[in-house]
Formats: sequence, structure tokens, C-alpha cells
Amino acid sequence: MELNRKPLQGVLNIICFNSHFYLMAVIIFIVLIVCKNQFSPHIQNLLIISSTIAIFTIIISLLVSFYIYDLSDLYLLGWVKNADYKKILNINAGFDETSEIISNKFPNANLTICDFYNPVKHTEKSIKRARKLYPPNPQTIFVETKQLIFQKNTFDKSLVILSAHEIRNKNERVQFFKELNRVTKPVGQILVTEHLRDWKNFLAYTIGFFHFYSRKSWLQTFNQAGLIVKQEIKTTPFITTFILEKNENTF
Repeated sequence: MELNRKPLQGVLNIICFNSHFYLMAVIIFIVLIVCKNQFSPHIQNLLIISSTIAIFTIIISLLVSFYIYDLSDLYLLGWVKNADYKKILNINAGFDETSEIISNKFPNANLTICDFYNPVKHTEKSIKRARKLYPPNPQTIFVETKQLIFQKNTFDKSLVILSAHEIRNKNERVQFFKELNRVTKPVGQILVTEHLRDWKNFLAYTIGFFHFYSRKSWLQTFNQAGLIVKQEIKTTPFITTFILEKNENTF
């Protein structure tokens, strides 16, 4: 993945990775149009209204995604600073959009790429399609969320960009961040970038926002893992980055 992303790359990726969803929506819409005369006028009106709302929400979500992933400075990774000559851990969940960007931005950094994708746990078709189109970096190390394979205090910066929400079990998420705490140096940072389950992402993605976690939930996870939030950075109203450090009073 290059630092200079291609035009519309973000939104086209979303359409491609979720083509089954969009295809189903188109089929349902066509069927409703063809068969609407089989229903009473009242039901026809309801079908037209519901179809219009559905199409509107899909268009809105794609426009917001275009804004986030194609127009904003998200992929400049502006929150990752002073990383040259540092040891960086970058962990993804089956789809790595950022490791090459980090390598380009910090050519003298020592970058370790990890992937906790597990086909048994992560059964989403979108991830499988993403992996086919964008195979993992050859240097990627496959890891378990419950036990990272690195020594204590190894990394200066540990990055988890748009991937931690794929850990659906709460206890597993806490354990994952305890592991990040363990492998990150005492003066290091853990940087977590996520959509939040809030009203802004609800307006953008409607029920899709349930795939994210609330700010309160993330703060509880960080606290249980012995981490404190030093800073929160907003990249658009829909993306939040938490900059975490170790809580010296915990361990």
C-alpha cells in the first residue's frame, strides 16, 4: 500500500470487500420494484418508503466512507510522531493498509508487522476478500491476541489501527491490551485508532455502528489493562485515536 493512495481507493475497497451486501441490496430492490403491483396501494407505499430510506442510508454511508478514507488525512498517520530509529509494532486483523505507509514515513524505524487474523474466529466475508486482494506483507508475523510472542519492553510504539474492534470477546480484548502493555517499553506509547459506537457513526452507518465499541467501553478496556489515555485525537468526527501510556500505579 503506497503512501499516495489511488483516487477513490478507500470507498472502492469498501464496495469490493462488501460486494455480497450491496448485491443483495440491489436484488431486493429490483424484486420489490417488479413485484410491487402484487400488493395493495398501502403496502406499495410502505415498500417505496422503506426502499428509499435503505438506498439513502447506503449512499450516506458510502459518502462518509469516501470522506474518511479518501478525502481526509487519515492515512498520513499524523498521530505517529518521532518514530525514526525506534522499534514499532503494527498489528492488523487480516487487512494491512498501513505498514508500508509507516515504512515510507519512517525509513529508519525498525518495524514489526503482526496479524491476529484467525479464520475460525473472523468469518466475515469482507476480511476474506480483502486478504485476497491485498495479501499480507511477506514479513508479517501471525500472532494470538492472548499472548504476543515478544519479550517484555520490546517496542517504543505499538500501533493498532482500525483492527482492535475485531476482537469481539471483552475478556480477550483486555488480555490483548495487557499484552501490548507488556511488550511496550515503560516510556513507550500504544496508539489505538477506531470508529466509536456513537451518534455520529450511527448517522453514518446506522446499524453498522454496532460493529464498533463505545468510548466508555474502550476506556474500561484500557483501564483494566493497566493503561491510561494521555491524549485523544480526532481524524474527522468519525475516527478517534487514543494515545496510551502505562499506568505506573498498576504494575
